[in-house]
Amino acid sequence: MSRVFKILLTIHVSLFTLISPALFSQKVALVLSGGGAKGAAHIGVIRALEEHQVPIDYVVGTSIGAIVGALYAIGYTPEEMEQLMDSQEFSNWAAGIINEKYVYYFRKEDPNASWISLDIDPKKKLSTFLPTNLITPFEIDFELMRLFAPASAASHYNFNNLMIPFRCVASDIDSTQALVLRDGNLSSAVRGSMSIPLIFNAMQYKGKLLFDGGMYNNFPANVAQDDFHPDVIIGSRVAQRFKAPDADDVISQLSTMLMERQSDTITYPNSVMIVPQIPTINLLDFSQTDKLADSGYIAAIKKIPAIRKLVHDSISMIELTRKRALFKSREPRLIFDSIIVNGLSKAQSNYVKKSLKRGKDPITIWELKKGYFRFLDEGFVKTIFPITKYNPNTGMYNLYLDIQKAPNFNIQFGGNLSLGTSNEGFLQLQYKYLWKHTIRVLANGYFGRFYNSVKGGARLDFTSKLPWFMNLYYTYNSYNYFKNTTYFFDDLTPSYLKQWESFISISGGVPITNKGKLQTTFISAVTSSDYYQSNDFSRFDTADKTNFNFISPLICFELNSLNRKQFPNAGARLMITFSYMNGLEVLLPGSNSINKSEQTKYREWFQIKALYDNYFETIGPLKLGFFGELCISGQPLFLNYTSTMLNAPSFQPLPEMQSLFLTQFRSTSYAAAGMKLVLTLYKKLELRAEGYIFQPYRQILRQEPDYKPYYGPILSDRSYIAATTLVYHTFLGPISAGVSFYDKLQDPFTFNLNFGYIIFNNKAIP
Repeated sequence: MSRVFKILLTIHVSLFTLISPALFSQKVALVLSGGGAKGAAHIGVIRALEEHQVPIDYVVGTSIGAIVGALYAIGYTPEEMEQLMDSQEFSNWAAGIINEKYVYYFRKEDPNASWISLDIDPKKKLSTFLPTNLITPFEIDFELMRLFAPASAASHYNFNNLMIPFRCVASDIDSTQALVLRDGNLSSAVRGSMSIPLIFNAMQYKGKLLFDGGMYNNFPANVAQDDFHPDVIIGSRVAQRFKAPDADDVISQLSTMLMERQSDTITYPNSVMIVPQIPTINLLDFSQTDKLADSGYIAAIKKIPAIRKLVHDSISMIELTRKRALFKSREPRLIFDSIIVNGLSKAQSNYVKKSLKRGKDPITIWELKKGYFRFLDEGFVKTIFPITKYNPNTGMYNLYLDIQKAPNFNIQFGGNLSLGTSNEGFLQLQYKYLWKHTIRVLANGYFGRFYNSVKGGARLDFTSKLPWFMNLYYTYNSYNYFKNTTYFFDDLTPSYLKQWESFISISGGVPITNKGKLQTTFISAVTSSDYYQSNDFSRFDTADKTNFNFISPLICFELNSLNRKQFPNAGARLMITFSYMNGLEVLLPGSNSINKSEQTKYREWFQIKALYDNYFETIGPLKLGFFGELCISGQPLFLNYTSTMLNAPSFQPLPEMQSLFLTQFRSTSYAAAGMKLVLTLYKKLELRAEGYIFQPYRQILRQEPDYKPYYGPILSDRSYIAATTLVYHTFLGPISAGVSFYDKLQDPFTFNLNFGYIIFNNKAIP
């Protein structure tokens, strides 16, 4: 009997030994607070817990805590999270900057002087088209979908089935209370939790409008307690305790109105709070991720003894690695076989589908991304949110796009404010229509002392396998150098000079890589110039007049990745234009001309013009740039010197040179080159130094007293340009102050102070 009892006792003890860890093992919940970029410290906390084999059975987070928590819950290691958050790519997501390789230059309109662009609907109130967010979330919404879609599918859209059960907290605006998100699409939940008011737009989730969870529950320890009932709670809090609003700080006042006062402590009996020492940083500044992660690591290490008093279980790195591998093995690969568009008409939806996916063949996430951002770059979308749903029958994903189309009308205004003569106002109205193809109709105007212009026309884009476009524009340009006499120092230069041109251009083009296009254009133009060929005239005299009416077919190849339309400091531009000119010159002599008879001359020539502008990466804040230009032309000399120079190509590497008539930088054929140094002094403040040499093949000279033009010796003369400019890039446009040197002027130095863009409509003669 005793022997039977011993056997039964042995069996009982063995079974108890096997079962007891499952029955009595401790469950640990990790709670991660919100706090913007400071949340990178959470990564260091997790790294310290893993190194000391502290198990994490549940994760709960708000805002940035939701991002870090969700990444950890789907199997990201601390090293992978830090690498991701420390990358330039992640900073671009947070700032709403689309990667340059996905920007389709082919779709871009010609640069103009606009400061502000607004999409408007005349039928709606002003408040409906004012921006509701400072950052466009297109990039981060797509990347959250890419990061979390496979894990969502593997968990069958239940957060309990992730590698680590997970909860995140968002704010329900309608009920003005915190909302705990437990299932559904993980990317949607995380996006709702991090929708900081005024920074990102609100998120639609299961019929609710969600904002940042930190508004009502920035440290969701109560969610961990209520949902998971853990044995131990470990908290990581990176947000500062709520401060009283500052009378001089509008942001702090808005925060007070938007954020409820909340508890940031843990009332749970078995708990440990980790509070890293974090310096003051901007809300979305992820440039110090490594330092912040280290601060979290140090703070967590100090708390390990306290944690080990409560947590006796351990999990090895080998077991963690196995656990991650097992979960990731269940994630289906991101391949899409169907796209469903909501919010657009049938024709518009078909256009979107063609832009993203051609034919019936499935596409990968990277193929989708290329078409996705090309479509967004066209400007027809106000909001878009991508949601995936895995189809177990096909083994692929369905992509659902909830799209709110931007209003059809767009208004832009801007210009340039100057102490000189480059003061300009700019206004443009555009109507854009999304159909089976895209149509844009625009009209703009420049209004100023020196330059006035009107442009109108339309562009039609076709979504064939090789996209292509065609456009038709009418342009009128007027230049009044007589009101720009500040820069005419040499008495030999005519101070009375007016020029206008009226032309129609018809173009068609195709893309050449993401950053290039090949375009053919046909121009029909009428030009007229009024001028005196010397300053010896009175109010009773009449000016000479040259009319030049011509047609010009041309082909232009262009690659452009410059990061700004004026004062760039990164990227490159290459443009090669081949054109043919055919026209009639008519000279109507004025009262001071020696020859009083009208003269006409038939003109035709070919011209090749190439431009190369490149900014090279250098060490630290200093960048080196190169600018070169080459013009080879068979353009003949016109009937007098001034008309020849007016129609000759000009070298204008500095923005303000567009408003100057500088004959020493004009010639029918020339080569020019220069170097640029750009020193970043502080964030958006730059100091630029530039120097150029202009070498005409043969200088154009004039003879007295009839002002006939003639060529000088080959390569006999050259001119120089130098400039130093201090530039601050505001959200409206650049503020620039500088000194320029133009060779061969009586007073070669000029001072310029500008706010805005010195950019004009295209000229008839390129």
